[in-house]
Amino acid sequence: MTMKEVFFCLVLLANTVVSVLYLLFGLLIAGWRVSETEEEEEEQDREIKGAEDKEETDKEQKETEGQEEELPMRDGKAVYIMNFVVMLLCPVVGPVFFGVGHLMFRFVFRQDVHLEDVIFSKERVKTNERADEERERNIAPLEEAIAVSDKESLRSLMLNVIRGDIHNSLAAISLALNSQDSETSHYAASVLQDELNGFRGNVQKVWREIEDETEEETDCEFYLIPYMNSVLEQKVFTEMEQKNMVMKFAEVGEVLFRKNPHRFTSQYYEWMCLRLLDIRDFETMELWCNRAMGQYPEELSSYTCKLKLYFTAQDKEKFFETMDALKQSSIVIDKETLALIRTFN
Repeated sequence: MTMKEVFFCLVLLANTVVSVLYLLFGLLIAGWRVSETEEEEEEQDREIKGAEDKEETDKEQKETEGQEEELPMRDGKAVYIMNFVVMLLCPVVGPVFFGVGHLMFRFVFRQDVHLEDVIFSKERVKTNERADEERERNIAPLEEAIAVSDKESLRSLMLNVIRGDIHNSLAAISLALNSQDSETSHYAASVLQDELNGFRGNVQKVWREIEDETEEETDCEFYLIPYMNSVLEQKVFTEMEQKNMVMKFAEVGEVLFRKNPHRFTSQYYEWMCLRLLDIRDFETMELWCNRAMGQYPEELSSYTCKLKLYFTAQDKEKFFETMDALKQSSIVIDKETLALIRTFN
């Protein structure tokens, strides 16, 4: 054997000895830690059993368990075995890597952990951001701002409105179309056009999905009814398009009622009736009113929809019949319904 071969064999032998010693030493340390942990747990159990306030000790035990779960896991036997395998497969490099890493962690990167200010709590904290006072002071109803002659303030308010969620502000924005300021009316027209085009496209898309549904599926109808009502109630379309959209709205309701009438809520019936009342389709509205009365006879909206129908159609006989039925029921009348009755009388 040459000198190089002898040197290489000595290196392998030394590497093997170091690796085995490392494994034995690591297994001893891991076993000692396990026994120490078991002793600590037994001691804690004895302290908990001997405590006077059981609830308080249980709470402290839970907090201790939560802390132990969040702390880094100590090296177990599996870690030392894996390191031993790496050291055998990588002579010299493996032991040097683990040795230098341990020394660096021990003397360079390791720092004492201060837990005085650490709170081990699972409660969520809600952070409140500071309000933009300058912007809030300048906010006013858009209907009032349109009447103001200050073009700069009107434009600033319009920009603040269109930056947010404008889905429920279309009616107010449509009033700005008649503003004397051409730039403000241009803002309003652009926003309305984009929003209404998106609404039309979304309605057509969901309607095609409804046509492809089975008789058991009603999710699309359940989504489309409140979505369409939120826009139709603002009356931002032309008279002809508003009527066509309401008829499409009634078709969606008809599909849902045919598939699963039990999923048709009292609020949905009221929306159907009010939108049909907007286009003065009294015949279809009466059909929905009767359906609402049959399914929800103890809901106030079932009566108010009928009262509004007969009030608008000037049908005194049916109006007073509905009003008498409402009086005989146990339903509490709100101010709006009372004002409607007084106005008709």
